Amino acid sequence: MRTPRSIALLIVLSAAGLWGAAFRSAQTARTHDLRLLPGNVHWGYYDASIRPVLRIASGDTVRVETMVARVLQRLRAAGVTEDEIPDPLKAVERAITDRGPGAHPLTGPIWVEGAEPGDVLEVKILGFEYLHPYGVSGFMPSSGTLPDDFPYTRFRLVRFNVRAGTAVFAPGVTLRLAPFFGSIGVALNPLLGRVSSGPPGPHAGNLDNKELIAGSTLYLPVHVPGALLSMGDGHGMQGDGEVTLTALETSLRGTVQISVRKGKRLNWPRAETPAHYIAMGLHTDLDEAAKLATREMVDFLVTEKRMSRDDAYILCSLAADLHVTQLVDGTKGIHAMVAKSIFSQ
Repeated sequence: MRTPRSIALLIVLSAAGLWGAAFRSAQTARTHDLRLLPGNVHWGYYDASIRPVLRIASGDTVRVETMVARVLQRLRAAGVTEDEIPDPLKAVERAITDRGPGAHPLTGPIWVEGAEPGDVLEVKILGFEYLHPYGVSGFMPSSGTLPDDFPYTRFRLVRFNVRAGTAVFAPGVTLRLAPFFGSIGVALNPLLGRVSSGPPGPHAGNLDNKELIAGSTLYLPVHVPGALLSMGDGHGMQGDGEVTLTALETSLRGTVQISVRKGKRLNWPRAETPAHYIAMGLHTDLDEAAKLATREMVDFLVTEKRMSRDDAYILCSLAADLHVTQLVDGTKGIHAMVAKSIFSQ
């Protein structure tokens, strides 16, 4: 028979063992640098057949360098001088001629040890740095929300005050920078071949969700062994909707911590910020996207907050805010946000 003293000793030893395991895990986690080099970039698609450019353990941190979307001609057209364009961007554009069907240079893919179909990949976004102190926005014919109103091309250069975290759009118009990756995604089933980097989907990809700034976490369903995570489409900031098809397009170095979550199944991407839980709906029809986002939030409240489906649905009507993520990527996005502050546990 165990005495109270022996039970207490077992509790102490057990706690010490758990603490020791956590300490060892923290000690073995590594930080990797994934630089902007031609060999580390694929352009315009997600594909399970791409050879991974980096292999990491669950819990590792990666500093990922990415380049501005589309081609550098947009920078030049906006007034960026040749000596202002970093050499790595020019090298990637020269070297990679196998592109499409999408327009985004993506850094990766990253193989995450232990990730298997049915798992969830947790991507904690820790911080961002700019590879150049400016961004470009604008519009082109036959694109955006108002193509008939603006049937021509215009790009605008916006320079950053990196120290202040601002950008002057025009005299009297100052913007607050809020950088994020427009595209973070994993590979889909190999039978699908190349999947365009343009529309988002169950793999996430081109979400263009402005909430995914430093301090947020993105949860992705894993579809293939290793997950094969890629990132790109850096934005200095963006409005909900991204109505012209462009945000404040820039090149970013993002620091992310990547972990595998076993037994946490998802059908669609989810996210959270320090203040909100986020469910996402993606569909070519905006009404259907709203239904999916609501359904995903109901499911979150049922599975994570142990609510009945009826109560979860009612709470969504009281406390969930539906935002238009973007309107312009073919597959449109709605994200539902619920404040964490309404829950006591």
